[in-house]
Amino acid sequence: MSENGTQPSTTKTDLIADVPASKARLRLWLKLLKATKHVEGELRENFRTSFDTTLPRFDVMAALYRAEAGLKMSQLSSVLRVSNGNVTGIVDRLVDDGMLVRVPVDNDRRATTVRLTKAGREQFARMASKHEAWIDDLLHGVDADEIHDMAEQLERIASKGET
Repeated sequence: MSENGTQPSTTKTDLIADVPASKARLRLWLKLLKATKHVEGELRENFRTSFDTTLPRFDVMAALYRAEAGLKMSQLSSVLRVSNGNVTGIVDRLVDDGMLVRVPVDNDRRATTVRLTKAGREQFARMASKHEAWIDDLLHGVDADEIHDMAEQLERIASKGET
């Protein structure tokens, strides 16, 4: 107790100093997971209600939007870091919906390239614009300096696994 009979205030720095670094890192990891799940859940709901689509479909279209000439299924799976089986069903439905087209690969009868159709590119552009606005809204409390610092920290963490 202080001289005036009140409890001394505890600062954020005091709380951090009392926690071993390994525990603080574990807590940070759990907060990152919680934040990621929250943002992902909001995005899933927004895609469902605004576009009657799913986040995995958006991810496939995003990868193909960046690869204008298209990608082989194995390349698409690699870019998305998922198995061919996970991508095949999504691609099938996007082809059925007229968003993608399959193109045979010259000199390889077994392989096909998938790419966005004109309608698919237009639909993706609409979704990407809304996606950016949703993310901006969800992260509105993070200022530019914090974004830069957080991005650098996360990049450093991610690059540890790339050696």
